[in-house]
Amino acid sequence: MKYYKLLMLLVAIFTIASCTGLKAVPEGDLLYTGAKVKVEDNEISKSERNAVKDEIKELLIPKPNKSIFGLRPALFFYNLAGDVKKEKGFRYWMKYKLGKEPVLFSKVDLDYNSDLIQNYVENIGYFNATTVADSSSRRKTAKATYTVTLRKQYTIESIKLPSDSTVLSKEINNAMRRTLLKVGKPYNLQLIKDERSRIDARLKEKGFFYFDPDYILFQVDSTVANHKVALIMKIKEETPVVAQKQYRINNITIFPNFTINDTINVKNDSALVYNDFRIYDKEKMFKPKIYDRTLYFHKDDLYNRTNHNLSLNRLVTLGTFKFVKNQFTVVDGKEGYLDATYYLTPLPRKSIRLEVLAKTNSANYNGSEINMNWSNRNTFRAAELLTISTFVGIETQFSGQNKGFNVYRYGGEANLIWPRFIVPFKLKSASGFVPRTKLNLFYENQVRTKLYHLNTFKGSFGYIWKESERKEHELKLSEITYVNSSSVSDLYKEQILENPSLNKVIEEQLIFGPSYSYTFTNTMQKRKKHTFYFKGSLDFSGNFTGLVMGATSSIEPKEVLGVPFSQFSKLETDFRHYWNLGGELQLASRAIIGIGYAYGNSRELPFIKQFFVGGTNSVRAFRARAVGPGIYDESTQSNSFLPDQSGDIKFEMNTELRGKIYNFIKGAVFIDAGNVWLLNENTNKPGGQISSKFLEQLAIGTGVGLRFDFSFLVLRTDLAFPLKYPTSKDFNNFQPLDKTWRKDNLMFNLAIGYPF
Repeated sequence: MKYYKLLMLLVAIFTIASCTGLKAVPEGDLLYTGAKVKVEDNEISKSERNAVKDEIKELLIPKPNKSIFGLRPALFFYNLAGDVKKEKGFRYWMKYKLGKEPVLFSKVDLDYNSDLIQNYVENIGYFNATTVADSSSRRKTAKATYTVTLRKQYTIESIKLPSDSTVLSKEINNAMRRTLLKVGKPYNLQLIKDERSRIDARLKEKGFFYFDPDYILFQVDSTVANHKVALIMKIKEETPVVAQKQYRINNITIFPNFTINDTINVKNDSALVYNDFRIYDKEKMFKPKIYDRTLYFHKDDLYNRTNHNLSLNRLVTLGTFKFVKNQFTVVDGKEGYLDATYYLTPLPRKSIRLEVLAKTNSANYNGSEINMNWSNRNTFRAAELLTISTFVGIETQFSGQNKGFNVYRYGGEANLIWPRFIVPFKLKSASGFVPRTKLNLFYENQVRTKLYHLNTFKGSFGYIWKESERKEHELKLSEITYVNSSSVSDLYKEQILENPSLNKVIEEQLIFGPSYSYTFTNTMQKRKKHTFYFKGSLDFSGNFTGLVMGATSSIEPKEVLGVPFSQFSKLETDFRHYWNLGGELQLASRAIIGIGYAYGNSRELPFIKQFFVGGTNSVRAFRARAVGPGIYDESTQSNSFLPDQSGDIKFEMNTELRGKIYNFIKGAVFIDAGNVWLLNENTNKPGGQISSKFLEQLAIGTGVGLRFDFSFLVLRTDLAFPLKYPTSKDFNNFQPLDKTWRKDNLMFNLAIGYPF
């Protein structure tokens, strides 16, 4: 009965919201509820008519007030707030944030919208189309109706190009080999505009620095045949002479220490001449060789836009200059030549920064960290970046099997990055992004209260380079990791006796070998309906050393400097898809597949290289790292301290519907699934080995969440519960009213940032 009353109350509220919203409409006017578009043409398909209809609807103005199932709650709140005299307070917020003023029919110009429609359909080849506008009203609302009769669409019968013998005309004719305009295809004005831009871009690659798309004229002759047009391309008569000339590069001048207030007053003998460059650098801040790697122009080169943009992009991505400005000027007395000048304003060479961070990790630990960073952006006068940082932090679990076992971290890191490939042979990248060689040294002391201290030493040397804005590669020729433990508590030793798998967390580890990762993303293209992210990584350890030393058994492992080294291969892929559904509504999905294979000197992957499932950024209905392996159930063990449950194989899927609730508050509904498995049987973890029934062993969970997006920080809360446990083939009973069920199943996650 109480649910029935609640339902009736909600219906009443929304009914009131719908009706009273009309009170905001002034007397003598009507509420505009939108437009109906009718497209009449039997010669085109229904899908084509719908496509034209959708485009027309986007053109129409104004847009009506949004409605939900025919109801208009925004108008209700606008009217409920009444007269608001101050631009602050609750009533102001209700009226202008929750509410929206009514869109009145008096603001709708039917003739103007008809002209917009007519112009659009003519631009796509329906020259004989007609548009009729009408309106209808009911109570205090009005709707517009636009009837568009398309008739037959005009197609391209022929394309005539400039036929004179100038270099400009010849290059235009060459550019037309890949034209967007095709004989037999429908006439489309936008396509013609795009073709002009394409030809201009092609001419810019051929030295026509001063050319512009507006200098190209397309004349349309619609009298050549029935519903066909002839396109005649011409160069406008008023096109300036400079726009019709090809240009080459003359002098290349560089000012590497330029400020906005500087006046250029230099003598020719004050410049350092290096290859094709004239460099004015009295302080000798930079070695001239950096310009060989960043500037793509050389003396007498034909100007082209690609090299122009590549040079600017590489100067910017050096990370050394605050401002980069470039100027081309016509050379007096030397026809067809340009002087190129680069004005570079460097960033401060040295800087120090203090950071206070909030962070979260996959083990459901949240906390804060203080970083002190010192950097030198021009260490050896060739734009090398040296950074040295120290950190101290604390992490704690608000919920999870390790609650109360806080983690304290302190350590330091040093990075030296060269803006080039350091290789024994000459290698030049054609990318607009500067390739980098990176040397990294890292130390961390991790203190788990009441348990142990863990010391980690890392060092790596490798390369990072970007093919484009979307594609990035990272190759570490060598990465060395050494881990040892100290101050192991009696509590932890007791738990090791009951569960030997806990020992692998603190055992001495030596890992060394190459690694490679490839990342593709186009998520920066916010207007695209579908965007993607992919990262694939390969990790190897001890393979060459194991081969040389004859490491064939993990029972009697070979040692390097008295420490057994790990030998394995590991592959991991992370694929994400973002589907923008309109507005701020988005469906985000992720799939992770990983496999690691230990052999030779090792029986299993080292602990820091193993896979985990569960936690704030994984399957959120389960505690951090508490899923698997396989159908192994850790709860059956008698130990009071639960270990992180790991595996050699990982399969995980997540999907999340995200939307804006109000201002900086966003909501989400999600479902997660995943598990980890062992490649080899482990008697300490029965049921953990991978089998053909691995899909039946997935942990599945669902839930809802809130995201508080403060721009500088995203605070995330998720409330989830299991739909299915790995140990069961059946789905979990949903009993939210049962106190015991809630205690056993509801999982609250607090984290920073989005899960993916």
